[in-house]
Amino acid sequence: MRNMASSASSRGIAAIVGVGPNLGLSIARKFAHEGYTVAILARDLGRLSRFADEIAREEKAQVFAIRIDCSDSRSVREAFEGVLSLGFVEILVYNAYQPLSSYPTSFQDLRIDSFHKSLAVSSVGAFHCAQQNTGPNGGDETGCGKFALRALSQCLAKEFQPQGVHVAHVIIDGLIGPPRGGTLTTSLQRGNSSGEQSSGVVGGGGESTMDPDALAQTFWHLHVQDRNAWTQEMDLRSPSVRFF
Repeated sequence: MRNMASSASSRGIAAIVGVGPNLGLSIARKFAHEGYTVAILARDLGRLSRFADEIAREEKAQVFAIRIDCSDSRSVREAFEGVLSLGFVEILVYNAYQPLSSYPTSFQDLRIDSFHKSLAVSSVGAFHCAQQNTGPNGGDETGCGKFALRALSQCLAKEFQPQGVHVAHVIIDGLIGPPRGGTLTTSLQRGNSSGEQSSGVVGGGGESTMDPDALAQTFWHLHVQDRNAWTQEMDLRSPSVRFF
């Protein structure tokens, strides 16, 4: 951390997390050029201080270097205590990533500790930084995990589809109720007779639930798909669920 006693402008702080010699440095320089007080954060405080001095000299701006380890929640909290002592954060850019010492040639070669470290920096670190700069309103605790699953499915599909392995990510957006009973055809006919689309959805207690038997048919469809037209992602939802 440097020059923390200096007063920041009332405009707000541009906090750039993950500042290296390329993109992070350019983003910090741009916001400094546009008149923002800039806080740059990274693990290497020595290099970061040199970047801060360089930008401050070139742009005649206030630039503060603050050490952060995005894989450590305590480090993130302490870093943003320093940032928030300068003023409110108007802009937060999260550019941190975990560099690999060597790049695996296949999915099987990926080490679990490297995978965990990458998640800790790229995803969990962003979570901690955002949490330090937002209000108390809660969010969907499962959302980040599900989005990580989506990304993993895409990575697996990219590597293994050429080998004849069909990897599909199925989004089920709605409440799943008990099976209706009867055949799928009967279920769909019932849905059509009540004005619902053929989605295997049944009303219950004023709230629509999704028929697990109908969902199972979709999974079977993915299994028997022609490999010339494989689905990578499918979104299944109840008519009662609003898009986004």
